[in-house]
Amino acid sequence: MMEDLMKLKDEGNKYFQSGDTDKAIECYSKVIKTCKDNKVLAVIYRNRSACYLKKENYANAASDASKAIDVDAADIKALYRRCQALEKLGKLDMAFKDVQRCATIEPKNKTFLETLRRLGAEIQQKLKTTFSTDSRVQNMFDILLDDEMEKDKREKAANNLIVLSREDAGAERIFQNNGVPLLLNMIETGKPEMILAAVRTLSGMCTGHKARAMAIIHMVGVDKMCSIMAVDNEEIALATCNLFQCINDSLTGGDKREYGKEEALVLDAAKDLKTILLSLLEMVGSKKVSGNGRDQALNLLSKNVPRNNKKDKDNSKTLFTIDHGLKKILKVCGQVPELPDQLPLTENTQLIASVLLNKLYDDLSCDPERDNFRDICDEYIKSKIDPNDMDKTIHAVNTISGLLQGPFDVGNALVGRQGIMEMMVALCGSEREVDQMVAIEALIHSSSKMSRASFIITNGVSLLKDIYKKTTNEKIKIRSLVGLCKLGSAGGDDYGLRQFAEGSTEKLAKQCRKWLCNPKIDTKTRKWAIEGLAYLTNDADVKDDFVEDETALKAMFELAKSTDKTIMYSVACTLVNCSNCYEKKEFLPELVQLAKFSKQHVPEQHPKDKKDFIDKRVKRLLKAGVISALAVMVKADSSILTNQTKEMLSRVFLALSMDAKDRGTIVAQGGGKALIPLALEGTEAGKTKASHALAKIAAISNPEIAFPGERVYEVVRPLISLLQTDKDGTENYEALKGLTNFAGFSDKLRVKIVKEKALPEIENYMFEDHEQIRQAATECMCNLVSCKEVQDRYLEDGNDKLKLMVLLCGEDDEKLQIAAAGALAMLTGAQKKLCLKMTLVTTQWLEILQRLCLHTNSSIQHRGLVIVYNMLNSDNSELAKKLMESELLEILSVIGKAEDNPKRQGAIDAARECLIKAMDLGLIKPFSSPP
Repeated sequence: MMEDLMKLKDEGNKYFQSGDTDKAIECYSKVIKTCKDNKVLAVIYRNRSACYLKKENYANAASDASKAIDVDAADIKALYRRCQALEKLGKLDMAFKDVQRCATIEPKNKTFLETLRRLGAEIQQKLKTTFSTDSRVQNMFDILLDDEMEKDKREKAANNLIVLSREDAGAERIFQNNGVPLLLNMIETGKPEMILAAVRTLSGMCTGHKARAMAIIHMVGVDKMCSIMAVDNEEIALATCNLFQCINDSLTGGDKREYGKEEALVLDAAKDLKTILLSLLEMVGSKKVSGNGRDQALNLLSKNVPRNNKKDKDNSKTLFTIDHGLKKILKVCGQVPELPDQLPLTENTQLIASVLLNKLYDDLSCDPERDNFRDICDEYIKSKIDPNDMDKTIHAVNTISGLLQGPFDVGNALVGRQGIMEMMVALCGSEREVDQMVAIEALIHSSSKMSRASFIITNGVSLLKDIYKKTTNEKIKIRSLVGLCKLGSAGGDDYGLRQFAEGSTEKLAKQCRKWLCNPKIDTKTRKWAIEGLAYLTNDADVKDDFVEDETALKAMFELAKSTDKTIMYSVACTLVNCSNCYEKKEFLPELVQLAKFSKQHVPEQHPKDKKDFIDKRVKRLLKAGVISALAVMVKADSSILTNQTKEMLSRVFLALSMDAKDRGTIVAQGGGKALIPLALEGTEAGKTKASHALAKIAAISNPEIAFPGERVYEVVRPLISLLQTDKDGTENYEALKGLTNFAGFSDKLRVKIVKEKALPEIENYMFEDHEQIRQAATECMCNLVSCKEVQDRYLEDGNDKLKLMVLLCGEDDEKLQIAAAGALAMLTGAQKKLCLKMTLVTTQWLEILQRLCLHTNSSIQHRGLVIVYNMLNSDNSELAKKLMESELLEILSVIGKAEDNPKRQGAIDAARECLIKAMDLGLIKPFSSPP
């Protein structure tokens, strides 16, 4: 049997040699069918593989070679044949591995070495081509524009394109590879995910590159970009808003690169910026624009038109916007969604428009400019008042409401005009629900500034009471109640200045809470209940009752998280009142006595506004979940989250973080993260309060947990801002404690603190008279001295830094001594030159060192002994000799001979190390017993 098989094999070999590969394959296949011997089979498979190679049947050639290799992994012929087959099949990396194994078995075989070199070069070239940006870009567009392609592959390609566009080289490749027309094709598909990917890619391409941004404006067209932003899709509107912002930043000087010959092409962007501004103003008043699109157009105007810095004299963009768009913005404020044929709006649109009006008015620099603004508003209101057309008239009243929420002075002046108040009163008496609602809201807004609300207080209370009693409509009832609340809280937190009879404010508040907790009432109406509480919680009885009502608190927090962000200011006001963190006026006792004597009104504090009541209220707010609501509010649109609201949120955060036990809860619910933007932007007072709250958290928390990821580095600057001399001592102290914790955490954080130029400030506080501040600054420096840059400052000549550190070691405060001695131990260990310098800066150095080594506190003693060891180890024989000739030798001997003691072991071991070092230097002889 075996003989027959061997004959067949030899026959196959003859056929192969004569060139008849088909006959050879036939013979080999017969052997394979009947042969059971693996070794023989391996040879046959190898031979048949050679036949298939000749016939260019590479798949079978590779398969047969693999079967031979399975029997003998070192079968060099089979390996090389499989390598040849795989190369032809385009599997270069697998072919490369096979020939690599061949070359390992026969390192001098020239064929193998040549194939190895050739395949290596081919693989490199293929990788270069496959992964070159050009082919990647083309490949991504092919996937994105192929309707048959799987959804997840298209999503991946879209994300890759966006990421690529954010790198300058990638953005340029997309641009050069016909990218903009292809992105426009993606937009034309009308599919939201495609439009989003295209818009985000365009944003990346426009970022920081003036020439490319200008080219893209002309290729895409401002009108096209506006039409994309106008669609009724919040995500797309936001992405297009970001694209406009990227273009604006690049064209207005955010791009600092040198262009050389191209400079002439990209110098003047004024025309394009003007086109964009006019197009955005057109969007504001257009019926074709969705509510989300209108919001983003208003946001872009709000962010880019008024000056960021009032020192900049040029406010021409504001003047241009007022001339070409003020009436359009007023039109938005005047919309009454309940009426037919209105502009599409979101819940937030009218408030964003009011904020924009306020910013534009604030940006005006002289009376003629302000007069012009008022005249345009006046003219617009007059044109809308028509006694025969109630819809036009309520549009005028609603516009005044918008102005009262924005530039109050302008709105207030209009309310005072003859006929306006009478018209509001007439609307209150109308049969139509919408007329009453608009009129009451205007009354509420016009009574915002109490000093100017005397007319409203005189005429409005009876009117609102009357409406409140007569109406059965909940929407009207809530609004008229809020008007009464607002007028009732005219005295603020002054217990002696009450507008209403005792107990009536509590009744009003109870009604507001009832509405707030009723889910059947729509959000827009329930938010007015919070508006009422924002005023009523000036009363301590009301705020105390409110925080006891956990259901009402949670209802308010849920509303704060909703898409309607117009509620934020009222929620912030209510929280400020409940936690008593508003700016308090300090009254000198002498002035109070003088006021009483002259029978003037003296402000009184309510018993429930004392500290223990405030603390209880804070605990209640935390228990009800205030932090998660605040975290959501901080993320709101920048136009609605005004600087004033930011400041109030910062005040609330600070009040909540007063008790160290609550800071873990604040961190766990995302409070640490939410505080960072509040500390970086807003009013000076707001930034300081947020920074102070951050300092309190940073002082006692694990930085990685409190501020995850890269955010921890953003906290450093706010902490350093509290080290300024205009900040109070508590802020200085807590900032230093926070920085101490950070500096002890990681080298990267230490470097960040040094880079932010905190060292001079920290050093200043080491000279401070206040013991706790001086101690905190020294502890902070102790954690920073491992930085090379800090050590260099101590090595410099001509300053008292090292002298101060040595003298602080001699202070009586043990915590201060631990910090100063720790810093000195690290400095002398890291920089040997400082060991000698330390002896030159003050004559008291030896006495201070001896006191450290004799200290009863083992931590201080240990640090002192480490300094002695560093000085012995400083390669200065004179210094070492001086130390051993002093009383230090006796001190070291006593400590070193002491019995082991776990409580003082660090000091004992350090003393023994010093003695061993002194023996090595030949300064003392080993102690030996007498014979």
